[in-house]
Amino acid sequence: MKSLLLALLMALAPQVKVTFYTPDVVRIQKVTEGSFPESGSLAVIATPEMVPVTVRTSRGGTTYSSARLRVTVDADGRVVFSSASGKTLLREGESTFVRREEGLDKGAYEITQQFLLESGEPLYGLGILQDGQLSLSGKTRYLRQDNTEDFVPVVQSVKGYGILWDNPSTGTFTDKDDVASFSSEVGLQEDYYFLYGGSADGVIQRLRSLTGHVPMLPLWTYGFFQSRERYKSSRELLDALQGYRDRRVPIDGIIQDWQYWGNNYQWNAMEFLNEDFRNAQQMIDRVHQSNAHMLISIWASFGPMTKPYRELEAAGHLLHFATWPQSGLPDWPPRRDYPSGVLPYDAFSAEARDIYWKHLLRLEKMGIDGWWMDSTEPDHLDYKDSDLEQATGLGSYRSVLNAYPLLSVSGVVEKQLEGSDRRPFVLTRSVYAGQQRTGANTWSGDVQSTWDDFRHQIPAGLGFTLTGNPNFNSDIGGFFPSGYNKRGETATCARNPRFQELYVRWLQFGLFNPMMRSHGESSRREIWEFGAPGEAVYDAIEKAIRLRYSLLPYIYSTSWQVSSADDSFMRALWMDYPADKRTWECNDEFFFGRSLLVAPVTHAFYTSEERRWQEEPVDWSPLHQSEVYLPQGLWYDWFSGAPLKGGRSVKADAPLDRCPVFAKAGAIVPLGPDVQYCNEKPWDNLEIRIFLGADGQFTLYEDAFDGQAYKDGAYSTIGFKLRGRTLKIGSRKGSYPGMLESRQFRLTVFGADGKRSEKCVNYNGNELTIKL
Repeated sequence: MKSLLLALLMALAPQVKVTFYTPDVVRIQKVTEGSFPESGSLAVIATPEMVPVTVRTSRGGTTYSSARLRVTVDADGRVVFSSASGKTLLREGESTFVRREEGLDKGAYEITQQFLLESGEPLYGLGILQDGQLSLSGKTRYLRQDNTEDFVPVVQSVKGYGILWDNPSTGTFTDKDDVASFSSEVGLQEDYYFLYGGSADGVIQRLRSLTGHVPMLPLWTYGFFQSRERYKSSRELLDALQGYRDRRVPIDGIIQDWQYWGNNYQWNAMEFLNEDFRNAQQMIDRVHQSNAHMLISIWASFGPMTKPYRELEAAGHLLHFATWPQSGLPDWPPRRDYPSGVLPYDAFSAEARDIYWKHLLRLEKMGIDGWWMDSTEPDHLDYKDSDLEQATGLGSYRSVLNAYPLLSVSGVVEKQLEGSDRRPFVLTRSVYAGQQRTGANTWSGDVQSTWDDFRHQIPAGLGFTLTGNPNFNSDIGGFFPSGYNKRGETATCARNPRFQELYVRWLQFGLFNPMMRSHGESSRREIWEFGAPGEAVYDAIEKAIRLRYSLLPYIYSTSWQVSSADDSFMRALWMDYPADKRTWECNDEFFFGRSLLVAPVTHAFYTSEERRWQEEPVDWSPLHQSEVYLPQGLWYDWFSGAPLKGGRSVKADAPLDRCPVFAKAGAIVPLGPDVQYCNEKPWDNLEIRIFLGADGQFTLYEDAFDGQAYKDGAYSTIGFKLRGRTLKIGSRKGSYPGMLESRQFRLTVFGADGKRSEKCVNYNGNELTIKL
């Protein structure tokens, strides 16, 4: 009877294929009938290594063992993943295949795979989510790209493993009652990767080895960006940029939003057709003469009066569903009796991507420095399920929908690299697995200007990072602040104390994002709109921007670690303290790089969190404090230098002009000169802050700050190692044209006794040993 039951289970069980890509990365494929399809992955670009694997078969199943991982396939087709020592990491639950009986995907399957978690085991990742939680526990998410929620089918556990569900179709993720599951509405097979990294960083490293590593971005992209919905003329844009230069407030980027092309029938024409931008080339040249860079808004859709639309339509490369804008007229709400006719293009077609770039070249040749690729989900309005029943260059829209941003962004980046030595820079609104290989910076969409929405951006960015994508930012201040405007007036919110407090606190968070960018509608957010020098709000904004610029050597060196060592900018606390359960759900703090713990102020201290106009002035002078959890170890208040013992919550000063920031013992943080733009001055006299109490190290990275030569080794590194009270500055490794041959380092040393000391050393590339 037992053997009969086993034979029945094997007959009903799916076929399972186990492929080791590395000793600790394994691909699992399942089919219920026939052979395994040869369809390629959009996310995965790696090929399997020659991994030694032993195979043992018994009546209960088959076990595949590498040097790092055991994979056991039971008789019923369920898979168990264990470490090489035999410790169980994850068990599969039920897998189901339901054949699709109609539509373009007839004959394919709706596929679901359950995973059985340990009691209380949290998972993280899945992309940019807006519910304010860090872990995925208790969540169910329908996986279809959206304006403010972007889905990357990657999750990872505190146990040191991750899962990449390799299917771009619409579907569902669920994590409830210690059972997680991925489902896809369309698939010819079940296809996922199990990655055992031993830690969050290990999982991210393996994800990027599978799906692509992060390229270096230019130094200027780490400066401050000013944007607005929208600059209505070239004069407005240039006046905004000049306003910063006149006030000597640092800025590197100015961004032009939509409608420089004219009316909605000319949507995304990729030309300056608006009469208020007739002198566009002069505008771009003036931006560059002001030592700044310019990004411009481009979309994934086109109006019917544009050249791209006509060429794409003739080639059959438009998708037919309602998108933004819905009306050809500027009225609000949209006049639906005058439809815009705007349609998205089929980014899944290589020919369509070539047509897109062909027309974008007009702006490229004018000297635009970077691309703000808006609506790369793309916007899908008046949604109907039948909209997914249309063919694309890679199958039905339903079967590939979630990979749209990857294909659209990759199409631009790859084409730019073919014709330019510049490092491409893309700001985009949506993301999919593998998109980190483009270097694109993803923002969290058109979020509301509320304290709740602000609070949600922290776990949104951390969850995004845990999918292997390091470049996150949000609209500083939120996109929709109109509730703060004075009744009957527009663009007054910057003088409303309630919005001022929210904006300043959001800016202090954005200071510690990979991109620092101010943007929103129905408001002007240039620094002078909030007041004048000497006023509390103006000074707080300027202080945050200046701190950003002082941290540039730290940020740029961290970007090298992101690129070369698969590190991350924004790090959930549990990534470094996985055994500390207090960090597992810590959704209001994070590490920025390896050295700085940041605790944004996420509640109003000086005003109300209610979104409405406030006439009464506010006294910004009282000192408030935030509660901050410090993990085990010794920590230093960044601003005062005071040492604090960790493993507890502390009260940290949080006046209007700063949020709590702490350096951990052993941290070595380089600070740059006072500048108006990123590369105004050489890094020949850096301050190096050193925090005693633990051993530590840091690598200062430098190159030409742009261009592709770094890929061929044109860069230098200088290693700093702290052991007790001895600092060793290593010999410089590497070189590049224009490299500093000699320089000074100003050492500022913070001790556990609360004392601070300073020392200046000359460095010419040879090793130095310094007693602190």
